Amino acid sequence: MNAGLSIFTGFQTGTQFDAYFARAAQPTGAGMVVLPDVRGLHQFFQDLAQRFAEAGIDSVAIDYFARTAGRGDRSDGFDYMPHVQATTAEGIAADTAAAVAHLRSKDGGAAKAVFTVGFCFGGSNSWNQSALNPGLSGCIGFYGRPMRSEPYISKMRAPLLILIAGADQATTSEQNEDFQRKLSAAGAPYESHVYEGAPHSFFDRSYEQWKDACDDAWRRMLAFVKKHS
Repeated sequence: MNAGLSIFTGFQTGTQFDAYFARAAQPTGAGMVVLPDVRGLHQFFQDLAQRFAEAGIDSVAIDYFARTAGRGDRSDGFDYMPHVQATTAEGIAADTAAAVAHLRSKDGGAAKAVFTVGFCFGGSNSWNQSALNPGLSGCIGFYGRPMRSEPYISKMRAPLLILIAGADQATTSEQNEDFQRKLSAAGAPYESHVYEGAPHSFFDRSYEQWKDACDDAWRRMLAFVKKHS
């Protein structure tokens, strides 16, 4: 497996941003764009890209904040919130499109089926790509905020995988259920799973305490990729 930081250029916007690309040693033909939470290109998401590559899925984790913060470190000391508030759905879609194009290129592994996965802020961003980036094979979101994705439901085409923290203090079970009713009414393809009692960000910030849930979520992601590739 080869992995390291790269510089990408957002489609149409021309903004250069950092991305972390991990090339699978034994590729399956699938590719994954990792859409981080509010922290941007934090080490956790670089490590996750490597984990996907180890499973045969060429992966790119992207940074959201180059337009306002410039390129640079996104460690725990990064003051991310002003830059989160300055993002736009169009800008995130443009940067995601650049990552998708890389995965589909020869240098990116020539992936035949490309997916997105995101967490919290990135979970909603991932679901949104089902409408904003045509041609994706699936969009996975952990504990996303439905209110950020509901404006795009009517245009969603790629299947969604919705992974829900049952004790999420940011999104209620009623909001998640309403989101799924709206998806069903619009004919948007999706599947979902609730991890009862799990807190928001259980997959990354609470991994050790919720290892069984995290292991199950990992299996579900790999099964989703295999199903839709």
